[in-house]
Parts: sequence; C-alpha cells; structure tokens
Amino acid sequence: MSDQTIFIAMVFVIGFLMAQSFVRPLMGSSRGARRQLRNRIRSLASDSAGGERHVSLVRERYLKDLSPLEARLVRLPGMEALQTLIDQAGSSQLPHRLVLSSLLLAGGAALVAGYAFGWGLGVVLVAALAGAVPILLLKRKRAQRLGRFEEQLPDALTVAARALRAGLPFNEALNLVSQEMSEPAAKEFGIVFTEINYGGDARAALLGLLERVPSVAVMAMVTSVLIQRETGGNLAEVLDKLADLVRQRFRFQRSVRTLTSEGRLAAWILSLLPFVLAGVLTVLVPDFLPMLTQDPTGRKLILWAFGLIIVGILWLRRIVNIDV
Repeated sequence: MSDQTIFIAMVFVIGFLMAQSFVRPLMGSSRGARRQLRNRIRSLASDSAGGERHVSLVRERYLKDLSPLEARLVRLPGMEALQTLIDQAGSSQLPHRLVLSSLLLAGGAALVAGYAFGWGLGVVLVAALAGAVPILLLKRKRAQRLGRFEEQLPDALTVAARALRAGLPFNEALNLVSQEMSEPAAKEFGIVFTEINYGGDARAALLGLLERVPSVAVMAMVTSVLIQRETGGNLAEVLDKLADLVRQRFRFQRSVRTLTSEGRLAAWILSLLPFVLAGVLTVLVPDFLPMLTQDPTGRKLILWAFGLIIVGILWLRRIVNIDV
C-alpha cells in the first residue's frame, strides 16, 4: 500500500470522526437521544390503532402514481427508513431515485479517481464519499428544517393558545397556525389540520406530526394534547406554559453551544494540523517525509500519532457534547 493511499485513508477516518463528533451534534440531538425518542414514538403509536392507519396513508401517498417497477423498488429493504428521512427533510424526492443518484455519483467519482490517481484503496474511499453526498445533504437539510421548526414552535403554540381562548376549536386553531406561520411550521400544522378536517383521527394525525418532526419539544406538545383530550382541562393554558418551556430550553441550548464552541474549534485545529503540516512539508521539502515513512521506526511513530489523534477526538467529544 502506497504512502499516498495511507495518507488519504487517515484523512478520511479523521474527517469522518470529526463530522460525527462535532458537526452532527450541532445539527440535532445525539444518537442516544434520538433512539429514546424513536422508542417513545413507537410506544405512543402502539397504543393507538390509528398509528398503523397513518403509516399506510403516508405510504400510499407516494406509491399510487408509481410504475410497477418503481413500486417494487420502493418496497426493497431500507427504502421505508429512507422515505422517513426524506419526509423529515421536507423533500419530495423518491427513495429509489435518491439511491440511484448516489450510485451514479459513486461510480462517476470512482472512474475519475481511478484514471487520475490509479486503482487502489483511495478509489474505494472516494467512491464511498461521493456516494454518501446525497444522503449527507439530505440529513443536513433535515437537521436545518427541524431546527427551524423548533424555533417556530413556541410562536406556533402561542398562536394556537390564543385561537383556543377566542373560542375556536382545536382543528381550526391548527389551521390558523398554518396560515399565520411560515415554513416549515405552516406546512406541518397544515397537514395535521387537513388530516383531522377530512375525518382522520386526531391522535393519528398528531403522531404523524411527531414522525415527520422527531423532536423532544414536539413530543411534549403531542403528549400534552393527547392527555388533555382524554382527561380534559384548559388546553390553552397548557400550550402557553409549553411554549414558555420550549423558549427557555432553546435559549439554554444556544448558550451551551456558544460556551462549547471554543472546544470544538480547538478540536478541529488540533486534529487537522498534523495533516496540514504534512502537506506543507511535502510541498516545501519533498524529501523530508519519505525519510520518515520509509523507516520502520518512523512508520510506527506515525501510527502511534494517528491513534493518539483518534483518542483526542473521542476525549474532546465527551467534553464538548452536552445534551440539553
């Protein structure tokens, strides 16, 4: 294996770890929090027969206009999870077409890298990175959309509470929110209103909102509304208190991210500095690094340094990533 391939593999591993540790937490909750949220959504849906009905309606929405071949493709394993990701991102793209675009990008990047730099491990890494670009962009779009929705949620709850105090029923309060708010809150509350207004079950419609917007704040809202509909009480007051709680949580979350920004910046600098320095030395002193890589002791030192960089990334991740 050539030194160039090893260097590319190291950069790929470090970049992947940095993205997982210091980029994704900025765009959403941690994996453990998301897992707990998914389990809570399943437990809520399992208590209602309408949950299965809502899932089937969502599936029929994009299956009814497909050709027989496309209908078979969307039933392949993993397509349902990919469709959920697309719905959460607010995109209208079909899952099998997203997979096809990823494969085409991966194949094109592999051909370009193979003819430009030779066939080897680097080609596989370049193809994997290029093929993951559509999925990564979709996840970034989902994270941005969920972030905007959480920012809009307190105002949406306040509008709904005022509409309830004015004497409007719950579904009309949702309609008012869809008219007064901007995207994505307008679209999501409009979907809930439409499902209820056309005879759908309110519980299934709210659970559908929670599936499209998997957020702790939305889960609190849905749970509060469902409990109020079963036990009674002042829903307007509940929504007002929930809006104030979401505002305080969001404010505290932003403060935590601001206070930990210095640690994330230090992690990026310390992790990428060795590779930047290696690139500069390769350009200025071409004979310097080969003396290190061609010596057995030097190669061991490089591997030890690479391992210590990984340990440092994982250690800084535990320091700066704080779930709120």
